[in-house]
Amino acid sequence: MVSPATHCLRPNSPETLTEKARYSMPPRHARLHQLAQTHQLKALMTIIRDQNTPRGDFVFYSDRVIRLLVEEGLNYLPVVNKEVITPMGVPFQGVAFEGRICGVSIMRAGESMEQGLRDVCTSVRIGKVLIQRDERTAQPKLYYSKLPKDIANRWVLLLDPMLATGGSAIKCIEVLLEAGVKEERILFINLICSPEGALAMLEQFPKLQIITAEIDEGMDQQKFILPGLGDFGDRYFGTED
Repeated sequence: MVSPATHCLRPNSPETLTEKARYSMPPRHARLHQLAQTHQLKALMTIIRDQNTPRGDFVFYSDRVIRLLVEEGLNYLPVVNKEVITPMGVPFQGVAFEGRICGVSIMRAGESMEQGLRDVCTSVRIGKVLIQRDERTAQPKLYYSKLPKDIANRWVLLLDPMLATGGSAIKCIEVLLEAGVKEERILFINLICSPEGALAMLEQFPKLQIITAEIDEGMDQQKFILPGLGDFGDRYFGTED
């Protein structure tokens, strides 16, 4: 369960948030999981939100948060009991993960999260999906998809650092469902989400799990997350104007 968000908008700029955002904060949903708001996490998020943070530091500290998210995501995978024998010759009753996993990154920003997944899950298979807005219809459109052949039999960690309206992520989940992935086997791993985007995804996919670092206050009229951190992909890959 998430804790109430704290408003930090400038008093003289109420127009920066949409009306919907003001009345949808904070979202509470059993399948929306926020990382524990520790001093360490808040410090890391402060660094990557700072517009003056150099790219090298942005990448380094973003990677740290991404790894925390992946580790937390693994907590929502099922386990089975397993007994092992320790070097002392004593049996230990533990657990082992049940089933196999894979990652799917939403290009391009989602590719920044792939290494964090590999650092935790060695030899993990990773698929890619490219979704962009159709200029004619203004709707998300699938341009490219390459998924593991046996993805229908796996748990999927869906990777995308920023969740604004949720349009691209929702379209990607539709692609996964068409490939045979069960909705309850999809974990959406995300750094920052807007309340509108998170609620839109969970309303459409009630069996989905979302794991995020922070839930922001909402979006502006251009659908940019506030307070946000800018374009994550540009800052991470060094392609800012």
